[in-house]
Formats: sequence, structure tokens, C-alpha cells
Amino acid sequence: MPIASDPSAAVSAQACWVVSPGLAEIRDETLPPLPEGFARVRTLHTGVSRGTEGLVFRGEVPASEAQRMRAPFQAGDFPGPVKYGYVNVGVVEAGPPELLGREVFCLYPHQTVFQVPASVLVPLPAGVPAARAVLAANLETAINALWDGQPNPGEHIAVVGGGTLGLLVAWLAARLPQGRVQVVDTNPARAGIAATLGAGFALPEAAQAQADLVIHTSGQSAGLATALRLAAFEATVLELSWYGSRPVSVPLGEAFHSQRLTLKSSQVGHVAKRQRDRWSHRQRLELALSLLTEPALDALVTHSAPFAELPQVLARLAGAGAPDTLCQRIDYPA
Repeated sequence: MPIASDPSAAVSAQACWVVSPGLAEIRDETLPPLPEGFARVRTLHTGVSRGTEGLVFRGEVPASEAQRMRAPFQAGDFPGPVKYGYVNVGVVEAGPPELLGREVFCLYPHQTVFQVPASVLVPLPAGVPAARAVLAANLETAINALWDGQPNPGEHIAVVGGGTLGLLVAWLAARLPQGRVQVVDTNPARAGIAATLGAGFALPEAAQAQADLVIHTSGQSAGLATALRLAAFEATVLELSWYGSRPVSVPLGEAFHSQRLTLKSSQVGHVAKRQRDRWSHRQRLELALSLLTEPALDALVTHSAPFAELPQVLARLAGAGAPDTLCQRIDYPA
């Protein structure tokens, strides 16, 4: 456990910045004495949101979405220089006594030490290791997706896209009684992980059609076409992928109209409509963290790297050279 730091002293930190599209670097920062009501957190792990952070790294955030795309503690503006990220797990070194020494989750970018209002920190529940808590943001998105999709017990649910988000959606959906959940992906290596999480698996050409609900997470036009093809009469295709400024070809001919399909978007920035009056963003995040006691979810954290290598990791994940990577964890020096 890190030694508690002096809240009246300034501290040095390092953070990762996307300097310009395709280029990231580690920069030094100095944090001022801790303000009243704030907490100082030393980072243990961060997670790279491969889809969103890939768009940021490549400079593909549309100007029209720049404000809505801002992370809670982002510094700088798109396309750069920008300090971006929202999956941070650390330990409180200074601040309110009830938080001192606690492991916490925060929607903060990749930085070794940071200071935020203590009220935004969410303590990790008992039984949730810090290294697994990097899945919290993706799991929160998956929860919101199921709230939007409104699946029912006994239904056939197809999840097109076997990345971290898709597999978490499948894991949640597989907990519904008497349902059939099939992950559809072009990578056959996803089959074993899907099975570990209680779901079936198929390559696109062999996937079972007539799904009551199809959830698309692949981020590819071909995946969306597959999702529409698998949907049953009057079924919903829930789109979780975000394409940034990339154009997307959507096959709305063929059977789209005769099947009376619904193509619906889902995005984590707003709590799903059905729950919005009763659930806050914090409550939804607390729910996600509470579900991370399941050891089987460790199978989703496939890669880790030290903080010093983060610029190279971002470049690799934003390109086509990391097909086997699910959740990428970044580990920080003690």
C-alpha cells in the first residue's frame, strides 16, 4: 500500500497525451497542493477503450461531436493535443479520512497521480480486484445496452462482435433464464471465451438466424449487415458501435422493410430511458463494479503493458495489428 502523501505539497505526475492524430507521448505534470474536498489518487491500472480511444488516436472524432465526446476529466481538445481516457483504478493517498487507502474507480485519463473532487470516486466493492476493475466502463455500457434492448427470458439473442463489449453483453444476457445467447465473430478464437462466459459462438456464415434481439458491437459495416440478416420478424437490432467520422454502409434494402425491423442506437452517455428516472450514472457504475466479483471475467483482460509503453500500445491498438487483444490493461509503477 502506498504511503499517504502530504496534501499540502505539490506532487509530480506523468500523463499520456495524444499530441496529434497518430502520435502520443508521455508528459510531465505538476499537481498543486490538494484543494479542500479533493482526493489525491495514485493510479494502479488504467484500461484502454479500444474503440473510442482508437478514434481519438486516429483523429476521427467528428467536429459535430467534439463536445459530446469529451471525457469527464479530459484536458485539451480534439484532434490534439488531448489527454483522454476514462478507465482509471487507483488508491487514495490523500483526502477525506474515509477514503484514505481505499482502492477506487474514476473516469480519469491515463496519468500516474491525479486529483479530483472526492465525490466522483467510487470505491471498489469487496471481492473486486483492482486489475479486474478496468472492465467497469465496458460493463456499464453493456448494462445500459440491455436496459435499452429489453431482452426477455427464453429469447434468442445474437451478439455480433466478440470484442470486450460484445462478450460482456453476452455474459449479462446469458444470465437470463432459458435464453439462447450466441456470439457471432470472424475470429474463431473467441469461441472459448464465449463458452467461459456462458454463451454460444458462431462464425457469421454459420450463425443462427431468427434472433429476437440482435446487439451489434463489431464497429464494422459488415457486422451491421450480419446483425440485420440475423434478426427475426419485427425484431430489434441494437447498435452499440460508434464509427466516428467513418461512413457506414447499411443494407436497408432486401428484407429490412418486409421484416419490419427496428434499428436502434444505444450509447452510455445517457442512462437508458426506462431507468432514467430511477438510476443515476453513479448508481449504474456502482452496479457494474458490483458484478465484477466473477473470476471468469478475467479471461477478457488479455493483454497488459507498463505505463511507459502506452504511446506504442495506443498506436498498435488503433491499427490492424492487434486482432487478439480484448481488454488492454496498463499497469503503473508502485
